[in-house]
Amino acid sequence: MSFDPAFNPESLLRELFTTAIDAAHPRQVLADHLPADRSGRVIVIGAGKAAAAMAEVIEREWQGEISGLVVTRYDHGANCSKIEVVEAAHPVPDAAGLAVAQRVLKLVSGLSETDRVIFLLSGGGSALLALPAAGLSLADKQGINKALLKSGASISEMNCVRKHLSAIKGGRLAKACWPASIYTYAISDVPGDEPTVIASGPSVADPSTSAEALAILHRYAIEIPAAVLARLHDPRAETVKYADPCLSRSHFQLIATPQQSLEAAAARARAAGITPIILGDLEGESREVAKVHAGIARQIVLHGQPIKPPCVILSGGETTVTVRGNGRGGRNAEFLLSLTESLKGLPGVYALAGDTDGIDGSEDNAGALMRPDSYARAVELGLSATNELDNNNGYGYFAALNDLIVTGPTRTNVNDFRAILILEAAQ
Repeated sequence: MSFDPAFNPESLLRELFTTAIDAAHPRQVLADHLPADRSGRVIVIGAGKAAAAMAEVIEREWQGEISGLVVTRYDHGANCSKIEVVEAAHPVPDAAGLAVAQRVLKLVSGLSETDRVIFLLSGGGSALLALPAAGLSLADKQGINKALLKSGASISEMNCVRKHLSAIKGGRLAKACWPASIYTYAISDVPGDEPTVIASGPSVADPSTSAEALAILHRYAIEIPAAVLARLHDPRAETVKYADPCLSRSHFQLIATPQQSLEAAAARARAAGITPIILGDLEGESREVAKVHAGIARQIVLHGQPIKPPCVILSGGETTVTVRGNGRGGRNAEFLLSLTESLKGLPGVYALAGDTDGIDGSEDNAGALMRPDSYARAVELGLSATNELDNNNGYGYFAALNDLIVTGPTRTNVNDFRAILILEAAQ
C-alpha cells in the first residue's frame, strides 16, 4: 500500500486511542440502557472513575425526582446539581473513600419495596468505595492493597481478597438495599467482563470464598496482619451467594466493555486503510505480554503472517507489574518499554499503550508512544531499555524521549489499550 505523504503514524495511533475512549464514555453509552419510563423517585449511588460522568447523564435523562451520592477518583468529578459527587483516592483507599462508603450504605439502608436505586459502577470502584469489615481498620485494608498492587496479582485475585475484607463488596451493597430494587449500570474494566470482578461486585452474587482469598495472600507471600487473618477465618467473611433472596431484586447491565472499544478502534483503522487484528482482553505480566506482541509484530514484518502490512495489532485487558525497582511507571509504560527492548527499532513498527482512564497506574500520563527510532534515540541519551525495565522505569524512559501521552482524566475506564501499527514488510 502506498501512503499519502501527509500520513502520520503517531496521529493515527492517537486517534485509535481516542476512539476507544469515546466508545466507552458514559455520554455515549448510558442513556440507551436506562428504562423507557424515567419518571418517579430514584436514589442514585455510584463508585468508580466514570461515576461522576455517569451521574451527569442520569441528571440529564431522568425526569422524576433524583437524589444520591457517588464517589470517583480525585480530579474525575463533575458539576452535578442533584447527585452529590465526592472524590477519593485510588488505587490505595483513603479516609474520604471510607467516609463516603459509610454514607452510601446508610443512604440505601431501611428502604422499602417501592424504592428504586440506580447504582453507577465502573473500574476503580473497589478502592474508592472502601468500607472495612467489622474488626478491620482502614490501615489494614491499605496495607493489604499496597502489597497486592506490588505483588503482580491479577485484578480478579486482588478483588477476591478485597471482597472478603469488605462490608460493602461481594453483594453486600445489594443486601443493604433489600427489599428495594437496585439497577446496576456498569462499565467493565476487567478481562471477561465478569460482574463479580468489576469493582469487586458490590451488587451481585460472588462465588469466591474466604479460603481462596487467604490462599492468594499466601501465594504472593504477603504479610497478613492478625486482624485480617482472623477475618478470613470468620464465617461472616463469606460473600453473598447466588441463592440469597436479597439478590432477587438486583438487576445488572453492562453498558460498555473493552471489546466494544477495541471494535471501535478497529473500525477507525479500516477507515484509514489499515487492517486490524484484535487479540482481545489479555492478562499477565506487562513485560511478558509485550514479548508476545513483539513476536507477532516480528512475524508480520518478516513473513507477512498472520496478516500482511499495513496492519495494526489491537489488545486490551489488564496486565500486572511485579515491582522490583524504584523507577516510575504504570502497566502501559512497562509494556511499551519491554516492547521497545524486544523489537530494538524494527523498521516500520510504531506502538501506543495507554490506560483509557487517562492515568497509567498512579502517574500523570495515560501511557506512551514507541517509534521505530525510539530504541536508538534512547541509546544516544545513555538509556538502556534493559536497565530501565529492571528498575520499572518506563515513565522515566519515555519522558526522556518526550513520548509520554498525557490526556488528563477521561472519566471512563475500560482499562488498557494497546495498538501496534506495522506499516511495511522486510525487504
